[in-house]
Parts: sequence; C-alpha cells; structure tokens
Amino acid sequence: MQSKLLTLLSLLSFCLLLSLPARAEEVRLSVAASLKDAVNEIAAAFRQANPQVSIVPNFGSSGSLAKQITQGAPADLFISANPEWIDFLVKEGKVFPDTVRIFTYNILVIVGPKTTRITSLADLKNLERVALGSPKSVPAGQYAEQAMRAAGVYEELVAANKLVMAKDVREALLYADRGEVDGAFVYRTDALLAKNTEILYSVPAGMHDRVSYLLALTKEGALNAAARDFSAFLGSPAAVHILERYGFDTDMDRGKAEK
Repeated sequence: MQSKLLTLLSLLSFCLLLSLPARAEEVRLSVAASLKDAVNEIAAAFRQANPQVSIVPNFGSSGSLAKQITQGAPADLFISANPEWIDFLVKEGKVFPDTVRIFTYNILVIVGPKTTRITSLADLKNLERVALGSPKSVPAGQYAEQAMRAAGVYEELVAANKLVMAKDVREALLYADRGEVDGAFVYRTDALLAKNTEILYSVPAGMHDRVSYLLALTKEGALNAAARDFSAFLGSPAAVHILERYGFDTDMDRGKAEK
C-alpha cells in the first residue's frame, strides 16, 4: 500500500512539474550610461526572437559599474565606454579576456545654448560653468580632460572653479539642457537627445583617445547560454542598424585592426 502511495505521489509531482511554465532565462547587463537608449532597443529586438529571456540592465558610469562588479554585483555582460575599465576587470579576474571585443565608437562634442559660440577649446575660458562627467570614473570626462589639457586650458578652468562634475554623461547633458551650465562635454549620441541645446563644437579626435566601447562576458556570463547569445546578437546587422540610428560609429573592421 505504501509503495502504491509513493508511486502515486511521484506521478503527481511529475505532472505538476510538467504543468509549470519554463523558468525564464535572465541576462544581467552593466552598460555605460551613454548606450542606454540604443541597448534598450537592441534588448527589445533580441527578446522578440527570444521571449523566454529576461534582460535586466544596469546603466551608469563605466568606472562605477566596474567597481560594482568587483564588489559582487550580479552581471553577465559589461559594456564600457573606456577600455581602461575592461582591463581593470580582466586583471581582477572578473571577465574572460577571450570575450573582449570592440562594440562601437562615439564622438566627443560640446553642447550648449544656440547663442554660445565656440570655435576652439580656448573659448571655454569665456564660459562661466562647463559640465563634464567626473574624470575619476566617467570615460567621457576622461576624454574631456585629455582634450582640455592638450589645449592648455584645463588647469586654468579648474583654478577658476568653472568645471562642474557630473556622475555620468547623461547628467552632464541634463545640466546643459536645463540651462544650469553654459556648456557640457557629452557624446554626439547624447547630444542628439537634447531638447534645449545643440552641438556647439566637435572635439578634434587627435586631442584625446578614441571613444571606444568594449564589451566582455563576466565569468558568470560565460556560463550563461542566454548571455552568450545576447553577446553574439550585439554584433548582428540588426544591432548595428540600431546603433547607427542613434549616431554611433559602427566600423567594426577598423575596430579589429586597432584592437
């Protein structure tokens, strides 16, 4: 009797398991803030073909995200706006070097009111307040500092307290769009989203390191089939088309040559 009862219970348990919906797969992203809109759209396109996969994004400055990962924050895939933070995680043993690759590129610009005129970085001395992401953790801020140092104006602007540090590039753009600063260093892709400002000046590429976005799978992500699939999708024609619509430079062949 006991044997029949156990058999019946086992059969009921099996039927219950079959009736349960399949567990959704999850991909946890840590992505540079300047990629927010493009990556959200790419993730939506990926989920159309993979409805069982849940994409959980975390957007912020590349430095902050990298430090979060070293402190145990869950992440399967990291996209940085500066190779420095990918290198940092490789050294920390958090990502697999073999999965590192160029994702896309961007251009550094200065935005501000239409009435402001900037023909060179020397003109920044005529402004009262200039926003940029903090160079300590924000790649756009690091590129901006490189450019201002190359132009010989950085120290003067610091001494005059004219530089306003933002937590990421989107916050720098917000300061400019609200009229809280006279100008802001942002990426071209962010500038295209501004409502009350326009691009005043495109910073010459030779004045700073090239704005390169790199991606890599974390050790957890490398074991996650859905994360591997999403990483591959990020290089697909559909993803490239979305990136181009948002103003990113997607010259992958050039990226491979420079890597």
